Amino acid sequence: MSQQHEWELTKLCFTHFYRVRILCEMRTALLLLVVGLCTLNVALSLKICAFNVKSFGEAKANNKKVMGILLKILSRCDLCLIQEVRDSKGGAIQALVKDLNRYDKSNSYSYLESERLGRKTYKEQYVYIYRNNVLQVKEHYQYPKLEGDGTNETDVFSREPFIVRFHSPTTLIKDFVLIGQHTSPKTAMKEMDELYTVFKGIYKKWKTDNVMILGDLNAGCSYVTIKGWRSVRLRSDDKFHWLIGDEQDTTVRQKTHCAYDRIIVHGREIISSIVPDSAQPFNFKENFHLTEEEALEVSDHFPVEVDLKPNHRYLLRHEL
Repeated sequence: MSQQHEWELTKLCFTHFYRVRILCEMRTALLLLVVGLCTLNVALSLKICAFNVKSFGEAKANNKKVMGILLKILSRCDLCLIQEVRDSKGGAIQALVKDLNRYDKSNSYSYLESERLGRKTYKEQYVYIYRNNVLQVKEHYQYPKLEGDGTNETDVFSREPFIVRFHSPTTLIKDFVLIGQHTSPKTAMKEMDELYTVFKGIYKKWKTDNVMILGDLNAGCSYVTIKGWRSVRLRSDDKFHWLIGDEQDTTVRQKTHCAYDRIIVHGREIISSIVPDSAQPFNFKENFHLTEEEALEVSDHFPVEVDLKPNHRYLLRHEL
């Protein structure tokens, strides 16, 4: 082979090498971009949580260790429905939100509370704690309790749902409705079925079907039956998507495995806005390396959560 041919062959090899190298670098850059966008999508998504805090009142508010864990849990959420608030004087929730604003200075938190609810002397409240720098409350109402001659057959709820309509400019879906509900274990299946009627009332009132039902529905283990599920309209109507499945465990105790706490969504827009596989219980016992005894001081339930996809155009426009 002549020297000229050798030189040409060498040039060809180097050219091919650099082309392959450039292609590999481009492929790596593209892969990093995709990974980066996925990470950004998760980081900028809006996290909605529901947490039965188990008898939250003055005693827990005065327990620094418990409050410290609660702050770590709540600061993960853009919006959280707190259930089983037993705070007759109103000081415990005020203290919690005040401490949350001190703990997470990058956000500003507000809260919206229901009436004190319960058939007899035992009362609870629902409380929505939300970041007011990303969410605005548009409207809200307490589901009406029957008055006068309403019997147990018609007055289904032990604690009537608390319904809030939020405006969310940073997400793909701009407006959605949350129905917060904590059912009574004895009547869990009847109450879950009646939530279908509540949904219909919301559609009639606000002309929207983008609704999320969330909370401790006691929708598992001994409180539900296969036969009973057939009569629950939220289950038989396939337009309702149960994001926390029957196989999940939302309980803290090792010896139990029950999907008591649920997130259910209805409406094309909100369903398409859900970040895939983001709906899950948050195991704070494992994540914060707590013993079962330490975790049970906070609650016997894990929070459940789901993420909504961000609106990148809005975020870029506002340099978030």
